[in-house]
Amino acid sequence: MKNILTLSLALCISLSAMAWGPKGHDTVAYIAEQNLSRRALKKVQKVLDGHSLVYVANWMDNASHTDEYAHTSTWHYVNVDANEGSYAESKKEAKGDVVVAINNAVERLKSGELSAEEEKVELMMLIHMVGDMHCPMHAGHKADRGGNGTQVKYFGKQKKLHSVWDSEVVESAHRWGYSEWAEQVDRVKCRERKALKRGTPNDWIEETVVLAADIYENSTTGKNLSYDYVAEYAPVIERQFLKGGLRLAALLEEIY
Repeated sequence: MKNILTLSLALCISLSAMAWGPKGHDTVAYIAEQNLSRRALKKVQKVLDGHSLVYVANWMDNASHTDEYAHTSTWHYVNVDANEGSYAESKKEAKGDVVVAINNAVERLKSGELSAEEEKVELMMLIHMVGDMHCPMHAGHKADRGGNGTQVKYFGKQKKLHSVWDSEVVESAHRWGYSEWAEQVDRVKCRERKALKRGTPNDWIEETVVLAADIYENSTTGKNLSYDYVAEYAPVIERQFLKGGLRLAALLEEIY
């Protein structure tokens, strides 16, 4: 495995095709870490050479842009065009998508057949991809490359809709660090927590597809998005971070 340390230290690179900014992925990873049993957390940290989930949460964004992991470039998203309606009905990526990749990673991690190096890579990818699948623009339309082809104005500045949802709306909603995000959004009662963990990645992506459709409807080309937009979607971001973190924890408990 080449350049893992180098890639881990290069997380400041801006990648317009990726979901959530580093803070979003860190938040999802931290919520997951806070919801793991001591046994599962100990095993996960051992696989990660003593590092936390947060430490590796953004590794895959950079790795997918290297020759070694270029085959994972389509594993960050799904494409569901407006006429398809759901992920189940959509035309799938030949090289796999985030749902297929998550399901495959879980299966491989459960197999017990991976080397230590292979297990670490699979785990780092899983941590990242569960965050990806909860970002609405990673269940966007193939026709505009998940919002990269839709130009809007964000507080008067020309932006791609995808980039608005990577970090812009997150930062506008709350100027918090990832630990503050986690502390503020992970406050649901036990019954609701259990309900949010239910289902499978195939179920979870359909929720994201519904959110993406709503965002497209409210973020048409050329529209100026500002305070009202942030106020409308801040609760959505909070909920998606929480769902991603709790569901990642559920998968890791299942594996470890």
